[in-house]
Amino acid sequence: MNQLETILAQYEVHEQKAILAAWRYTEEALAGMKRGNNHPFTEHPLGVASILALETGLSADTIAALFLHEASRFKPELLETIQREFPADIVNIAVCLNKIAAIRPKDTRLEAENYRRLIVSYSKDPRVTLIKFADRLEVLRNLELLPKSSQQQKLLETILLYIPLAHQLGLYHIKSEMEDLFFRHTEPEQWRTITNKLKATEAERERIAVSFIEPLKERIKEIGISFTYKSRTKTAWSIWKKMQTQKVPFEGVYDVMAIRLIIDAPDDRTIERDLCWKVYSLVTERFTPDSKRLRDWISKPKPNGYESLHNTVQVDNQGYVEVQIRTRRMDEMAENGPASHASYKGVKKTNSIEEWLKGVKHLLEQGGNADYRQISNYVQDEVFVFTPTGELKRLPAGSTVLDFAFAVHTNLGLKCSGAKIDGKVVPIKEPLRTGNVIEIMSNRNQKPSADWLNFVTTSKARNKIKLKLNENDLKLAADGKELLNRRLKNWKLDLLENEELSLLCKKYKQRTINDLFKAIAQEDIPLADIKAWLQEIRFDEPEEKDSLQPDADILKKETPKNSHSDREDYLILGDRLSNVDYSMARCCNPIFGDEVMGFVSIKGGIKIHRISCPNLTRLLERYPYRVQAVRWKSDIQTSSFQCTLKIVIDEPPVMTPLIEILNGYKIQLRSSNLEKRNRRGDEEYDLRMVISVENNQALDKVLSAFRRTKGVKQVVRG
Repeated sequence: MNQLETILAQYEVHEQKAILAAWRYTEEALAGMKRGNNHPFTEHPLGVASILALETGLSADTIAALFLHEASRFKPELLETIQREFPADIVNIAVCLNKIAAIRPKDTRLEAENYRRLIVSYSKDPRVTLIKFADRLEVLRNLELLPKSSQQQKLLETILLYIPLAHQLGLYHIKSEMEDLFFRHTEPEQWRTITNKLKATEAERERIAVSFIEPLKERIKEIGISFTYKSRTKTAWSIWKKMQTQKVPFEGVYDVMAIRLIIDAPDDRTIERDLCWKVYSLVTERFTPDSKRLRDWISKPKPNGYESLHNTVQVDNQGYVEVQIRTRRMDEMAENGPASHASYKGVKKTNSIEEWLKGVKHLLEQGGNADYRQISNYVQDEVFVFTPTGELKRLPAGSTVLDFAFAVHTNLGLKCSGAKIDGKVVPIKEPLRTGNVIEIMSNRNQKPSADWLNFVTTSKARNKIKLKLNENDLKLAADGKELLNRRLKNWKLDLLENEELSLLCKKYKQRTINDLFKAIAQEDIPLADIKAWLQEIRFDEPEEKDSLQPDADILKKETPKNSHSDREDYLILGDRLSNVDYSMARCCNPIFGDEVMGFVSIKGGIKIHRISCPNLTRLLERYPYRVQAVRWKSDIQTSSFQCTLKIVIDEPPVMTPLIEILNGYKIQLRSSNLEKRNRRGDEEYDLRMVISVENNQALDKVLSAFRRTKGVKQVVRG
C-alpha cells in the first residue's frame, strides 16, 4: 500500500473523494519539481497529510485543504477554479496557508510574539495552525534536504514557536519529536554523546524493567485489574536539558527510563481515579518511592487535559525508574492530544475534536503577551542570533557581542573591538537579544584584557581569553628566564636548580616559578638582589684546607651503628634514627626502589640522590669524601615520594588525558607548570608535573602510559 492509499484508508468512501479531487490538483501543479534528494516534491505534501491523518486524526477536509494549499501556492491561478469546486471553508484554509508560507523571517525578525500574531491573523480556522504543525514536523524529519541557511531558520522558528505551542496544546508526541530533531541538528556532538550512552545502557534498563514489572504482574491481576505496560526512554533533548538545569552528568538523571502502567477502565472519571490509586499503592508497597517526586495530575489534570500519576521508585538497588500510572483513555489523550480520542473511540469526527479545536482557536486569539510568556520556558535561558550571512548561533541568555564573536571564531573574538547590531554600532559589552543580526568589527591592534572576563558568559569565550592571557604571561616568563640565565652566565654562576627556584618563589612570594620569571621580566625583582642571595646560600667547595677534618667528623658522628644489614657503612633508608638527619634531594627526587647514594652536606644533613643524578656526578668529583652508601629498607613505611616529570607536548589540551592517566592509577598530582617553548616556529610546550608515587614500579607504569599518549613527544624524569 503506497502512502496515498494509507491516508485514504483512514476515511470513509465519500470523504476519500474530496481528498482525491484535491490531490489531482497537487499532482499536476508539482509535476517535475524535485526535493533536495532528487525525489518528487510531492513527497512533502504526502508526508504532511500522513501526519495529519495518522498521528493527529484530523478530518478529510483538512487533508483536502492541505493538498489545495500545496497546489495553489505554486500556481495561484488555480484558486479561481478551486473556489468553484470545493467548499468555502476548505478554500479559506488553503488561502490562509498560502499567506503564512509567504512570510519571510526578515519581515518579522523572528520575534516569537510577532510571528505568532501573523499566524493568528491568517488562522481564523484553527486547523490552519494544526496543518502548520504537521508541515513543520515533516520538514524537520527531512531537514538535510534544505539549504544550510534555510535549515537554521526552520530550527529557530521551531524552538521559538512550534515546540512551546505544541506543549500548550497537549501534542506531546509531536513536541518530543520536534525537540529531539532540533537537538540533533543544533548540538550534534551532544546529541550523539547522549544517544550513544542511551544505547550503551539499553540492556541495563531492560533488566531494571523486568525487575520492576515481574513482581507486580500477579499482584495487580489478583485484585482484578487488567493492564498493559510500556517502557519509554527519555528523549536525548529532555535528558540534556535536565543535565543543564540540575548540573548533573548523564548518570545523575534518575528518570531516564519510565514505565507506564496503562489500566483498562470504563469511561468514568471516579472509577478511573480509584483504579489508578490502587495500582499506585501496590507499586509503593513493593518499591521505595521518592515522595518529593510524586505528581498527581489525576485529581487535578493539567490545563491542557493531561492526566496521570507520576513518581520515581528505586528498583531493588539496581537503579531508579519513573512510574506513570494512567488509564487507556488518559494514555491516548497524553500521546497525541484530544484529537487522538476520536481514533480511540473508533469514530472519525466527534464533539471532543470540535471542542478541542475551539480551545485551540481560543488560545491563538488571546490578546496581549501575558499568556504567551508562559511558553517561554524553552527559550528564556538562551538567545538565538544571526551572522550577516544568516547562520544561526545559539548562546546563553545574557551573552554579549564578545561571546558571539568567540562563537563565530576564536581569532575574531581576540580582535573584537565592537559590532553592528541591526546596523547600529555597539560596544563589545552589549547584551544580545533573540533575532539580532550581528556584524563583528575587529582591530588588529586589539588585545584581550582581564576585564573581559567580567562580562563574557560562555565557557568558550572565558577559556580562550584565559588561554590568551596565559600565553602573554608565558612569553613574559620566557623572557624573564632568558634574562636571568644570561646574567648568571655573566656572573659565572651555575644556573639555578629547582630547589633554589622554589626557595626564590617563597622569598619573593610568587605562586609559581613562571610567576617568578614574569616578575623578573617586569623588573619587579632586581637581579642584583638574586645575585646576592645566591652567593649567600650556595656552599661550594671549602676555601680552607683544614676544613676537610670537620667533614670527616660529620661522617664519623652521623653514621649510625645500627643502620646496616650486611655492611656496617650502609645507611638504611626508612630507619629514622635520632642522630641522623637525611632527606631526599629535590634536584632528582629519589623514590623507593631507585638506586641511590647519600651526600653529606654541611647544613642540610645527608642528601639522598639518585645514582643517575647529574648533581651527584658533580658532587662526587668535588667532594668524594662526603659520599655515604645507602640502601632502602625492605619494609619501608613511607606511603609516597615526590617525583618530577618533564614532558614535551603538542598543545595544552594534551594535559587532560595525562591527568586522567594519573587518576586511573590513583596517583596524586602535586603541581604542574606549562611553558611554550621559546623557539622560532616551535609549537611545542614544556610541561612539568610533580606527582606522588609509592615506588619506582608505579612510576614506570605512568611513564609508559604517558609515552603512549597521542600528542606527547617526550617524557623524562626530572
